[in-house]
Amino acid sequence: KVWREKTNIRLGSPELAIKNLKRHLEIEEVKGQDLADISAVLAEAYINIKQKDTALKYLDTAAVSTKINNQKARYNFIRGQLYNEFGKKDSANMAFDVIIDMHRKIPRAFYINAQLAKSNNFNAESGDKLAFLEYLTDLEENRENRPFLDKIYQRIAKFHQSEGKDSISEAYYNKSLTATKTLSSDEVLSASNYLTLGDMYFDRKEYKTAGSYYDSTLTNLVEKTKSFRVVKKKRENLEDVIYYQGIAQANDSILSLISLPKDAQVAVFNTYIKKLKEQDSLAAERLKNKSRIGAPKNTGVRGNMPGFARQGGAGLPGINGPSGGGNSDFYFYNQTTVSYGKNEFLRLWGERKSQDGWRLSSTRAQSGSKIVQKESDEVNVTQLERYDPEFYIKRLPTEQKEIDSIGKERNFAYYQSGLIYKENFKEYTLAKNKLETLLTNNPEERLILPSKYNLYKIYELLGQNDEAEIAKSKIIADYPDSRYAEILRNPQSQLSKDENSPETIYENLYRKFENQEYAEVISSVDKYVKIFEGDGFVPKFEILKASALGRLKGFEAYKDAVNYVALTYPNSEEGERAEEILASAIPALANIEFQAQDEGVLFHVIYQFNTSDKEAIDQFMVDLNKEISKITYYDWSLSKDVYDEQTTFVVVHGLDSFSIASNFGQTLQDYKEKKTEGITKAYIPVSSYNYTIVQRHKNLNTYINLK
Repeated sequence: KVWREKTNIRLGSPELAIKNLKRHLEIEEVKGQDLADISAVLAEAYINIKQKDTALKYLDTAAVSTKINNQKARYNFIRGQLYNEFGKKDSANMAFDVIIDMHRKIPRAFYINAQLAKSNNFNAESGDKLAFLEYLTDLEENRENRPFLDKIYQRIAKFHQSEGKDSISEAYYNKSLTATKTLSSDEVLSASNYLTLGDMYFDRKEYKTAGSYYDSTLTNLVEKTKSFRVVKKKRENLEDVIYYQGIAQANDSILSLISLPKDAQVAVFNTYIKKLKEQDSLAAERLKNKSRIGAPKNTGVRGNMPGFARQGGAGLPGINGPSGGGNSDFYFYNQTTVSYGKNEFLRLWGERKSQDGWRLSSTRAQSGSKIVQKESDEVNVTQLERYDPEFYIKRLPTEQKEIDSIGKERNFAYYQSGLIYKENFKEYTLAKNKLETLLTNNPEERLILPSKYNLYKIYELLGQNDEAEIAKSKIIADYPDSRYAEILRNPQSQLSKDENSPETIYENLYRKFENQEYAEVISSVDKYVKIFEGDGFVPKFEILKASALGRLKGFEAYKDAVNYVALTYPNSEEGERAEEILASAIPALANIEFQAQDEGVLFHVIYQFNTSDKEAIDQFMVDLNKEISKITYYDWSLSKDVYDEQTTFVVVHGLDSFSIASNFGQTLQDYKEKKTEGITKAYIPVSSYNYTIVQRHKNLNTYINLK
């Protein structure tokens, strides 16, 4: 009976399992291990239906009734997890103490996880922190606990982090990561460590390093889970700031080197080469030692301590069993030497495409730096060249045109970084520093006014009213005819509606959108987004472009464009609207299934034309309208609909059955004038629903083939 009800739970019928087992308890006198087994299954069933307080009652019974130590420890651990969820830390600690008191009567995994779970309930405000740290240190130094150092290190890291000791905390998180690789390969633990380190660097404004940690987090999370999506979005939000930071730093370095005299350049590269030699020496020694040692032996992977908190209430699993491991001296079986080899390749060659001629610089992934080789040059760097300062000096750009280009690229990166810090991350001080630095670097004219206006807004947000007033006065005095000056002179009114204002341009583009001039809208938005960089109207242009892309190129283009708006302008009204579209509308719009052809209440007839045949389309609409106007008992109408860049539809609306749509040509022939040939062009009958699918997914050929 117990196994039958376990099967019912696995099949998704916990209510049936509860009904059957409770009836059994009512009609039979059950005690001992049988009572423990039945109570445990009932607890699992109640957890599945989210009645955790009732589950806790049966877990209490199971923990008391069983005489099997492993079961007693497991049931008490889940009791502790549930009590913690209910906010009853004292009761949770009592459950964990039962496990701790069993000590060597149970597997060490139970004992250590109970210790760590209880330590998570430590009250830092009222507890003895020194004694607590000593307790954690004892866990760390106990030789019996070595297989569980990854979890112990993480707990110590969390304690130091809560005390504001970030450097010590970071060291322990990294020790936990190292221990995880050799002890347990626990992906959940690794993901937690990487995510925490990423957040620490994010808080320090070191976004590039934070992005690397988020990348590592994602490799240890299961796709299509909520936690994966949350980290992925956070990582995507960093893309632009990391990109522009990289360009700014690289180009700043290049320009700084170019400005130095030759002897100073030699000194800079000699210092770099000295460090390079030291790194090469240490790396060679490490590789030599690791190759001598070979791959570490794996005598078994210790189990995790899963329970309700990790399983999300899915059940009451036991400890995972050990799995055997092998040992080999083969290079590619040793993960340490493989990782070192990969890093060495990247350090020497950078990112390379997997193709013939991979040594050519054209196969190297380009960064913001302008120091690149001509595609015909072969970058086969010898050790002698790597240690020669002239090797680097001769690669510095010398032509003024190229140097100016590097400066412009650097300035634009500063501008974009400033806007991202201001709009996406609310890091106003960082944004101010970027924009102020930009204005000292002789930027292009197009960047000066929007930078000054954004600085004015930042000064206001930082409460620096004197600086804000100075910036406002300079904008009005130096750029009196600009839209920014108009805003500052009369902030309570709308911008003047001149032909060059973003509002007027947007309205004109929207009219073109309504007129189905989608290609014109897309190209114009790309142009005006650059012109109005930094203006609050830019997200409106982008969301209009997304709609135009959807109408012209279909669902996938629309989804990608909406996602771009959501990620690039998350704090704008349009960004929030894009988020809502992604969450609610996109899943519904993804449907590509056609209905049966005769289903529906409205039907159309489609005539296809090449978009370039404008005269033919217009003449056909005149002729067709003339013919259908003769049939007075149908309320028919015509429209000209864009399908894609090459195809335009002439569509007849107002048909109320598929049979009428299918026989549309014959109907026109029956009512044509004797002196005319009537309309003989091929046509496609389609329901209103299926026509929407065809337009949305641009799959007319699929529909025709199904027909």
